[in-house]
Amino acid sequence: MTHQPTPSIDGHTELIVHLGFPTQGFRSPRIYNPYFAAQGIRAVVVPMACRAHDLAQVLPALFRLDNVRGALITMPLKVAVVSLLDEVSMAVQVAGACNAVRRTVDGRLVGELFDGEGFVQGALRKGVVLKGARALVVGCGGVGRAIAAALAGEGLAELRLFDAQPTQSAELCQRLRAVYADLDVVQVAAPDPCDLDLVVNATPLGMYAQDPLPFQAERLSPHTLVGDVVLEPAVTPLIRAASAAGCRTQVGEDMLYEQIPAYLRFFGLPVTTPECLRQLAGR
Repeated sequence: MTHQPTPSIDGHTELIVHLGFPTQGFRSPRIYNPYFAAQGIRAVVVPMACRAHDLAQVLPALFRLDNVRGALITMPLKVAVVSLLDEVSMAVQVAGACNAVRRTVDGRLVGELFDGEGFVQGALRKGVVLKGARALVVGCGGVGRAIAAALAGEGLAELRLFDAQPTQSAELCQRLRAVYADLDVVQVAAPDPCDLDLVVNATPLGMYAQDPLPFQAERLSPHTLVGDVVLEPAVTPLIRAASAAGCRTQVGEDMLYEQIPAYLRFFGLPVTTPECLRQLAGR
């Protein structure tokens, strides 16, 4: 295991708060903070357990603190946070979700979305050809929306969407069709992964040992890339089942490392590579 530098915290330290619930699976402090310490960057990521019904009070209050540089937003807050912002990117508008917030010099809260970019970059590194591909995204909450929107921008031939709450997948279909008129976006009643190029679990299923698989792994085709957004455990039951079926896989950690350089740029901090981040975090 690579030795992790210890962050030095003093009166000059700026905070990046990581908001979500539960916090047990948060990897960000173990990735950002060794990098900040190694580079002498006076910043630290702090996990904060915030439930969805408290977000409207918590977020504005945090940004009243002068040394809060920004916020990382994770489940289950990525959709709810959008209505609290003053300005959002096109990615946030299309997906209706946000995972990064910063405050401008005049006090406005600006939102961005990097989950999709991270997932796409990870898939491309694995040699997946997304243009003309057929994909399924299971789960149309904040991270699922981000991934679906990013995949749509890569020229897919077909994108299937499933959510246990059909209104979620229906709304996302409408958003994507409004922007990507040439893309065949389909809301499906069941998440069948058979004979697809890419299948993504964008639900929390897999965080706990008793969770069922998000879809029938025995229906997977060996040529399919199977991606999972769950960070803990690093290798989920779905990833194990997909590997056993002969599929290439992408774990949640891959998506996380690929998007962090974009986060750093958004927060106005020195940027590095995913490889450097992995080395410093001992991954």
